[in-house]
Amino acid sequence: MISLNELAHYHASLLAVTDGGNLMELLQFPFMQRAIAGGVLMGLLGGLLGCFVTLRQLSFFSHAVGHSALVGIVLGVLLQLNPTWMLLPFTLAFGLAVLYLIDQTDLASDNILNVVLSGTLAVGIILSGLIKGYRGGLMNVLFGDILAIDQIDIVLTLMLVLSAAIYLLSTLQQQILLTLNPAVAKVQGIPVQLHRYLFVVLLSLTVALATKAIGILLVNAFLVIPASAAKLLSNQFNRFLALSAIIGIVSSIIGILLSGIFNWASGPSIVLVQFFVFLAVTGLIKLKIWAT
Repeated sequence: MISLNELAHYHASLLAVTDGGNLMELLQFPFMQRAIAGGVLMGLLGGLLGCFVTLRQLSFFSHAVGHSALVGIVLGVLLQLNPTWMLLPFTLAFGLAVLYLIDQTDLASDNILNVVLSGTLAVGIILSGLIKGYRGGLMNVLFGDILAIDQIDIVLTLMLVLSAAIYLLSTLQQQILLTLNPAVAKVQGIPVQLHRYLFVVLLSLTVALATKAIGILLVNAFLVIPASAAKLLSNQFNRFLALSAIIGIVSSIIGILLSGIFNWASGPSIVLVQFFVFLAVTGLIKLKIWAT
């Protein structure tokens, strides 16, 4: 948790940097170091998973899971629990339940996601009205908070990064085939359903952990934009993965620094950097400066 003294030093350091002070002074504060460490891990994780999210057209799925996070956070506040411990199991259960509904109904997946997203968001808004006292902290949930990343978040994100990297890289050829042609993958004996559910587990947990820094409204963009920019730069899958991870990491660092310097919300800062990277990449491709 952030102490009052640390918060005071934080605001004083922001004023110093904004007035032309040394940026290195801001980086000396533990909360800023935690934010950058968490941003690097989340950028790497978002870059890796974002490749499969974009190619498998799961961006709306991650969008729905992100909005469901509001219910988990509000429940944590109402039950006086650490929101992270309520958020992780809730988003995980939500993601698996939505995938199960998609598999068990004849409706199109976007219809299911629209219904569930709307219902969950309505529940979250109603539950937030039950919170007594000051509720300004909920704005941080929507747009992210640079001070919200603590040591527990970093450890959990590191564990998830290692798990995702081991799983995806050890089964990379299967993942590529699952992405390009699930029917052929099934014929070849690849457990398609098992991999689908395992990926949803990783995606749901990633969205849950990234919500603190990026915010509910922008967490989907955090997954999609780096992968989209990387896809424009490469036609080779391994290169695609590497570029997406690099863009995710670098944009997170720059976004967090901008957030600290100008006292912007961290989520919009990171996504804004990613957006400009995407525009720059599009310009390079349009002008034929970069060859894939």
